Amino acid sequence: MKQRVLVTGGAGFLGSHLTDRLLAEGFSVVCMDNLITGSTDNIAHLAGNRDYQFIHHDVSEFIYLDGPVYAVVHFASPASPLDYHELPIQTLKVGSLGTHKALGFAKAKGARFLIASTSEVYGDPLVHPQPESYWGNVNPVGPRGVYDEAKRFSEAMTMAYHRVHGVDTKIVRIFNTFGPRMRLNDGRAIPNFMMQSLTDKPITVFGDGSQTRSFCFVSDLIDGIFRLLQSDLHDPVNIGNPLEWTLLQMAEAIREISGTGSQIVHKPLPVDDPKVRQPDITRAKAELGWEPRVDLNEGLRQTMEDFRRRIELEKVGA
Repeated sequence: MKQRVLVTGGAGFLGSHLTDRLLAEGFSVVCMDNLITGSTDNIAHLAGNRDYQFIHHDVSEFIYLDGPVYAVVHFASPASPLDYHELPIQTLKVGSLGTHKALGFAKAKGARFLIASTSEVYGDPLVHPQPESYWGNVNPVGPRGVYDEAKRFSEAMTMAYHRVHGVDTKIVRIFNTFGPRMRLNDGRAIPNFMMQSLTDKPITVFGDGSQTRSFCFVSDLIDGIFRLLQSDLHDPVNIGNPLEWTLLQMAEAIREISGTGSQIVHKPLPVDDPKVRQPDITRAKAELGWEPRVDLNEGLRQTMEDFRRRIELEKVGA
């Protein structure tokens, strides 16, 4: 019998890619998602796969599955600023109640547990690049606080279950990631720039564009997460690409790849928008033998092709 993994949020961008990797590695997967930000389009290719099961369920409620479970991977959460500004209470609930339910389920099954945390736990960092030992600079009552604090709480809850109940837990701090299956209206920088360039609209850059991000292609991120799931590590691990780009550089790169004539325009910087973001991946390199390998320009080209295809499908559907 194949080892079974429960992936909460498995119909989302990252959850669906992780599901593909787990199936390719010989696991069976149960996806649990309430589809408030996930989409069945991301998992349509798995229809009829007997090693895969989809359950429409809000993991902030009690979780039940019959039979053994090898691992629980908790990816359920709104993840873009657009989503958690529109869904602040749901974001807090899935980070608190959802994490509690998922951990309780893992404890009951004797399963290992991996939580998808985020670089946002570092807030607007005063340390650069950010190592896992940095505690962060977060505004708990600002508009981004619902996501930042939900993830910080979920990390604390995860470590409590490890220390008190002996659950074999893992914490991955995910830095900015991009690739095929990102929502066209996701609201984050790369999807925004791609949608605007492919529809000949002005490319909007917030502030002067000098704020930095570190962008990791999705296949690299998933490889790091899979290695972490199989490891004996319990402390948080940064997974991301340490190559730093300004948002203005990213906007210019996407405009060039798309061949668009879109102009870059500037808008006011959002409240508490981090000025820098770059992972220190020393721990991932040393403990997991992991580092990103996909050239970012190649990753952008693959993502652009996916966006272009889906935009054309939407036009046909309309």
